[in-house]
This record gives sequence, structure tokens and C-alpha cells, in this order.
Amino acid sequence: MGCIINSSSKSSAHFNGESPADPLTYGPHPTVFITSPPRLPLSIIFSLASRCLALAAAAVAAPLSPAGRCTDLMAVASRLAVARVAPDGGAAGRRRRRGRPVVAVPTAGRGRGGAVAASPPTEEAVQMTEPLTKEDLVAYLVSGCKPKENWRIGTEHEKFGFEVDTLRPIKYDQIRDILNGLAERFDWDKIVEENNVIGLKQGKQSISLEPGGQFELSGAPLETLHQTCAEVNSHLYQVKAVGEEMGIGFLGIGFQPKWALSDIPIMPKGRYEIMRNYMPKVGSLGLDMMFRTCTVQVNLDFSSEQDMIRKFRTGLALQPIATAIFANSPFKEGKPNGYLSLRSHIWTDTDNNRSGMLPFVFDDSFGFERYVDYALDIPMYFVYRNKKYIDCTGMSFRDFMVGKLPQAPGELPTLNDWENHLTTIFPEVRLKRYLEMRGADGGPWRRLCALPVGLLYDEESLQSISDMTSDWTNEEREMLRRKVPVTGLKTPFRDGYVRDLAEEILQLSKNGLERRGYKEVGFLREVDAVISSGVTPAERLLNLYETKWQRSVDPVFQELLY
Repeated sequence: MGCIINSSSKSSAHFNGESPADPLTYGPHPTVFITSPPRLPLSIIFSLASRCLALAAAAVAAPLSPAGRCTDLMAVASRLAVARVAPDGGAAGRRRRRGRPVVAVPTAGRGRGGAVAASPPTEEAVQMTEPLTKEDLVAYLVSGCKPKENWRIGTEHEKFGFEVDTLRPIKYDQIRDILNGLAERFDWDKIVEENNVIGLKQGKQSISLEPGGQFELSGAPLETLHQTCAEVNSHLYQVKAVGEEMGIGFLGIGFQPKWALSDIPIMPKGRYEIMRNYMPKVGSLGLDMMFRTCTVQVNLDFSSEQDMIRKFRTGLALQPIATAIFANSPFKEGKPNGYLSLRSHIWTDTDNNRSGMLPFVFDDSFGFERYVDYALDIPMYFVYRNKKYIDCTGMSFRDFMVGKLPQAPGELPTLNDWENHLTTIFPEVRLKRYLEMRGADGGPWRRLCALPVGLLYDEESLQSISDMTSDWTNEEREMLRRKVPVTGLKTPFRDGYVRDLAEEILQLSKNGLERRGYKEVGFLREVDAVISSGVTPAERLLNLYETKWQRSVDPVFQELLY
């Protein structure tokens, strides 16, 4: 018996910093097809074996829990290796015909600063021979550990599409035409759900739709900021080339500045319907999050459990500072909304079961296992079976683990289900097999990811910023999270202001980028200008609104047009 391996991927949302040739880690949503006789090339067999050994070695170096609980990690790794195998018809690495739909193996989606998956999850054609255990779920996170030379940068970049003549949000039919145009002209593969094109894929990049039609690039895992810059430039060129012919532009801002919730179109995606019905039950702002917010996001790697813990804690402490620097959502329905980052504020009353600053991350007992415990208790949204979404809102993944979901009695989860569940958790920093930094508003791409890369990918800067934030209390972190969306860099903190923190953080990031040796410090220039002036992007927009724009938000569509 053998397995055929698919190389389809959902880009940076599930990136792991490995080469696209790595068959085990390239595709995040596994399906197993058994074949006979075996036809796997030796290189693939060796890759699978080496990944199993690497996972076991990583577990020895970084125990699964601070308490030192031991499991048979080699067995777990072997099971995960088998479960990561997916179909490709023997066409791994082969170039698909231009614009051909990818229907048989859609990739499962992911979350964002407000958001959710791009396409239906893949179902496993063969169930695992044993039920998943908690150790499997922990080992899945452990498998993200990788040596520093394999660390990569993933970016996610969202924007609002609008009609240039009317400024109205674009409808699905218009989005479909853009996606088809990109597929035909620039050789993207289509992702289809129930005969609707709902995304595109090209190598390790993907384009997805958020609930209100927000257009998102999920970039490939790349080594340098220069590469991420080139990637986003190429994406914006393509989108503009197709959109301009249709009279469509794209706006970089954190919250829809002009139109009411009732004006926003709804995308034809099954999981969004479940979320739309559930959100009003758990918070007052969930629908705004889904339909009227945009973010930019950075995804970063870690080498071990201890490295993950340091980066997770540092990232959480610094997200309010990032929110202040990148604040860019001061308007709502045509007028100032009272916030510099309304997008950030919205997360405080979306669903507190699955968002926030995660104080338990700062406990001495925190590690991969503790995050798994947290995720197991987060209420579910759905299970995907037989190409249909089953509404499981409010149910426990722990119950799912023992086949006790009332909506799917006897059904047991696969690694796909676990991966999908992790995408429905929305804290300020999110752990998968990498860390997602989720605190920034949508805006000009130049403000994207230089700051955290300089801080977290250089040991000296990481240690300095870790020392700087180590004595911040949970109350102080929560205060920053609550006040920064209103007062930005002017928020008081101890004997100074957030701007003072930002200046120190900026210098540490510059130093870190210098030591990386890729000549990346220039990517901090715009961040430097914001911090030096003390004027956030949102405050600059508010000043234009009161002066040059004569209290109209319409000019923002030209001001922040990509």
C-alpha cells in the first residue's frame, strides 16, 4: 500500500518555512488516498521519514509541557506524517493548465484580524486508524518548530474593493469577474465552492474572500522583506490591471469608512452563513468584524517550545503598540467614529471566548499543551462533511474528540478538523505551527512586517524586548488593549506614553534588521515617520477630513487607493 502526496497549499496562512518540494509540510489540509502498488519516489519516502525523526528530536529538545509529561512522540509523529499525505494524481510540482479550476482538493482557510477561511476544508477520504488524541494535537503544534535558517516571513494583506464611480462596495458577481480575470491573465488556479469561484491559488500564494468581499492576499513564506515587498507589488499590479478595466479600485484602511452594514454584500461561502447567525449571540460587534474590517498580518516561525513562548509573550505585549502605530480606521458611515482604530476596538466585543490578550500565556505553566487545552475549550463553529458545513456552534471540540457532537453523532475529528478549528480562534496573537501577529489595521503595504521581523528574528533584540516587557502586569496589558484604540501613541503608560515605548521598540527593531544582514532597515522608514511625529495614520486622516476634505470621507477612497 502506498500514498500519493498533494502539493496544494494555502500559502502563508499555513506556512512552515519549508521548501515547496517538501511533500509533508507543503499542503496543510490532508486527505489520504491509498494506492497499490506503492509508487512513491525514494525522495518522498526519505522526506517523510526525516520529518518524523525531526519531530521526535524536537520533542526531546523541547518537552511537550513544562511538567515534562512524556509521550511516544515517534509514534505520534508517524501518525501525523501519514495524516499529512494528500492526493495529487502523481502531479506533484507539475504546472497546471492556465486558469483550470481546483475543485477536488480545495484548501481549508484561515482566520485573520477579523476573519475566517477562504475555502471549504478538505475531507479525509480515509479516516485515521485510531482516534486523534490530545498528544496528536500537541504534536501538531510541535511540528512547527524549525531551525533558524528555515524561518520565513508570511504576510496577509486585506483591502476593500469598491466601484470607482459610486464608491459602493463591489458585489460577488464583480469579485467573481476579477478572480476569473486574474486566473486567465496571470495563471492562477481557481478555488471553487458549490460552483462559485471563491479564491485563487498559485504556488504558496493564495487570494481569498472575507465575508464582506474583502480581498486578501496570503503571501508565500519568504526569507526577506525585499521578497515580501516584491510579492505585494506584483499582487497589486495584477489586481489593479484587472480591476481598473472594470472600474473597480481597492482601498487600504482598517474599517469601511462610508457604508452601513446593510450595504455590504455577503459572499457565497458556507461557513460565513454559520458565523453570521452565531455572532450576534456572543457579542454586539461580530458582524462588523466580519463584514467591515481589514487587517494586515505577519506570520513568524519559532525554533522550539521555549522560543515560541518568548515570542508569543512578547508579541502579545506589543500588539497594542502595533495597534497604535498602524491605527488607520477612524471613520464609520461617513463621519469620525471616536476611535483611531475602530477595527481593534471591535474585537473587544466580538466573541470574548475566542479573542483577547490571553493572560494564561504569561503563566509559568504555559506551553504547547496549555494552548491545546485552551483551544479544546473554545466553542466550535462547524464540521465539514460530505461537502457540507454542519452547524456545531457552541459545541466543544473535547466532545468531538469522543464522538459526542449532537449534530454529528459518532463522528470523530481528523487533523483537518483540528486545523480548521484553530483558524476560528482570534486572539491578538494566534498560535498554529507558527505565530500570527494580528494587531494592525489594514493600510499601505509598506507598514507591513518590518517591525516584528526586526524584533523577533534577532536574538539580541528579542531578549531586549522580552526583558523590557517581562514586568508588565496583566492589568497593564489589558489597559493598553482597551485604551490604545482611542488614544493611540498618546496613551499614558507608567511614567510616559505609548509613543515612548514605540521609540524604544523601533530602535531595537532597526538594530535587529541590521544584524540580519539583508539591508532591510529602509522598510521601517514610514514607521519611523509615524513615531517621530507622534501622528498616527488615523490622526492624519482626521485632520484631512476637518480641513482639505471639508468634512467628507469620500476623498479617502482616493487618498488610500492602491
